[in-house]
Amino acid sequence: MSNRPALCVILLLLAPDSRLLSQDTTAGKTVYVKWCAGCHGDNGAGDGAGARRMIPPPRDFTAGLYQIRSTASGELPTDADLLRAIDDGLPGTAMPGWQTRLSDRERRDALAYIKTFSSFFADTTLHRTPLAFGGAPGGGGGGAEALKVGRQFYDSIGCRKCHGDQGRGDGPSAPTLKDDAGHPIFAANLHENWRFNGGGSVDDIYHRLRTGLDGTPMPAFSDLLEQKFLSDEQLWRIAQYVRSLSPEEPPVVRDVIHAPLLRRALPHAPDDSAWSAVDTYWFPLVGQIIRKPRWFAPAISGVWVKAVHTADSIALRVSWDDRSASPDSAWLGFVGRVLDALDSDYSTREQPALWPDQLAVQFPVSIPTGMERPYFLMGSSSAPVYQWRWSSGARAAAVAGLARGIERFDPVSNGGVGAQAVYDHGQWRVVFTRALASADTASQLPFRTGRAIPVAFFAWDGSNGEHGTRMAISTWYFLALDEPVPARVFISPVLAMVLTLGLGMLVVWRAQQKTSFRRQQ
Repeated sequence: MSNRPALCVILLLLAPDSRLLSQDTTAGKTVYVKWCAGCHGDNGAGDGAGARRMIPPPRDFTAGLYQIRSTASGELPTDADLLRAIDDGLPGTAMPGWQTRLSDRERRDALAYIKTFSSFFADTTLHRTPLAFGGAPGGGGGGAEALKVGRQFYDSIGCRKCHGDQGRGDGPSAPTLKDDAGHPIFAANLHENWRFNGGGSVDDIYHRLRTGLDGTPMPAFSDLLEQKFLSDEQLWRIAQYVRSLSPEEPPVVRDVIHAPLLRRALPHAPDDSAWSAVDTYWFPLVGQIIRKPRWFAPAISGVWVKAVHTADSIALRVSWDDRSASPDSAWLGFVGRVLDALDSDYSTREQPALWPDQLAVQFPVSIPTGMERPYFLMGSSSAPVYQWRWSSGARAAAVAGLARGIERFDPVSNGGVGAQAVYDHGQWRVVFTRALASADTASQLPFRTGRAIPVAFFAWDGSNGEHGTRMAISTWYFLALDEPVPARVFISPVLAMVLTLGLGMLVVWRAQQKTSFRRQQ
């Protein structure tokens, strides 16, 4: 009798998730056809109508091959694994989370129907046993010494070959990567853990190191534990090091870029020490899918922006992660696979070429008085927008001009915009500079302090086949040049304090005088 409570606990741990006990494949088919078939196809082969717009493509359920699992490489996922993917989605892909869109019963039934596409799930001899992961040593955070060990083993087991020396997916093998079906695949940018397929925590990263991502070039490293090449603790240290490359929290989008006033010279160089004291703002980018040829698979997920100004000039620093400094002939094969994988709006397949990386920063021609702004997608013929454009390559330079729609850009003479750029370990950093005032107010925006100036961003990764209308875009945000604080703002409170103190002392003195006079009487 004394062992019965312990036995009950063991049975509860071994029992399947109660949410998975009752599953209806007939009801699941109804859910699947309505919500899933558009991408995964009527027969689950990953060939739905939307599939040719996605990199990576939707899962082919008929193969029984899954990336995100708690099981060993080559094994099927558990039902709990499948439900977790349905509930939470797969960051970094087009697969959304369905936990808030479908009921618990609908998701369980869809899971049951998805399993019918592969005969592997009916084979009871195939293992579906979760690995024993354990917990991270030292609480999971990892101090400086732990991260140093993690970095050493990051190099020794070959992570840098794909993910790069600094982890931005720019390793020497990156241009050659493809999945088992021949689709192009990027090495993960380890500086963006919020986009990790399977989750971005230390535990999630460790689990991926143990299980691998079946069907992709990402291997499992459990065999290295068995071969005693490294210990479990050292594998945890790698996970901790990888997690340390990303911010503590995912970036939060703020609508207004505040550009402080500098009392020193404007920083023209991207790595000028003055930038370290300036706030950074993150702006997500998405594919341009409005105008043909459209682009559903941009490589650049967002830009980081800093801005400062002096009494007469402005500097804007834009940085973004990019796996190559395009044009780069080593990536031509990758571009070809991208163009093969995606449907094109061209009548014939476009041939890969050595396209540069590009960036555009967009403003209205004049600061609007209200909330009206030009059309965000590069204006129109009747309402153009003012842009700064930069391009990499042998003729890297910046140019100012008017965009009159997505396919027309007219440079302006004496644009006055300068740019300096640095490419370093998978990241571009570009600084634009310009005088605040402009003699050509009809074509070039005059910057003013204390005003909300609309701003938007566009980026092209040449090594992902991006050029022309194939690009990543943002919506409108705002740039605010902070005004100098008048001296009276600081002096007035001091004067008020002095005056208040003086009046208080006067009141006390007079009260003391009255008390003394009464005593004398």
